[in-house]
Amino acid sequence: MKGIETKPETDIQIDLDITSYIPDTYIEDSSEKIDIYQKIALCRTEEDIANVIDEIIDRFGNMPSELNNLLEIARIKQLCKKTAVIKITEKKNRTTGSQNVVFYFDKDKYNPSIITLLLKKYGTKIKFSTGVEPYITLLLKNQNEEQLVKEIKEFLNVVEIK
Repeated sequence: MKGIETKPETDIQIDLDITSYIPDTYIEDSSEKIDIYQKIALCRTEEDIANVIDEIIDRFGNMPSELNNLLEIARIKQLCKKTAVIKITEKKNRTTGSQNVVFYFDKDKYNPSIITLLLKKYGTKIKFSTGVEPYITLLLKNQNEEQLVKEIKEFLNVVEIK
C-alpha cells in the first residue's frame, strides 16, 4: 500500500511539581472527565488547546487553576516538540529553596550552538552537559507554579529549532 510515511511521535516527559488535574468539584461525571483528559492529550497545536478551553468553559464554566495548569503542561509539550527537548524535570533544593529545571535533549537533534544563545540570556543561571544524554539545567529562585510555567515556556522559546 502506498501512503504517507509518518514519523513516530516522540513522547515528551514532564515531571514538574505543579498541581495539574481536573478536580471532582469541577467535573463530577467520570466519563466526561475522561473525555476532557483525552481531548487535552490529543491537542497538537495552540488552536487545538484553545478549542478545548472554549469547550470546557462552555460546558462547565470558569476553569480552576489545577485545570489551567494541566493545559499549560499541554502547551509546554507542544513547545518541546518544536525543540529537541524530550524530557523536563524539576528538582528542588530544600536547603536553599531554589529550583532546578532540567531539560533533556534528544541526542540526535541536539544542536550545541543553542548554548551560546542560552548563555546570552541566562548567564550563570544555566549549567549544561553534552554527554551521552545532553541536558541543560536552569537554576531558578523559589517560583510559584505560574512563574515556573512562564520560565519554562520562555526557555523553550529560546531553544526552538528555527
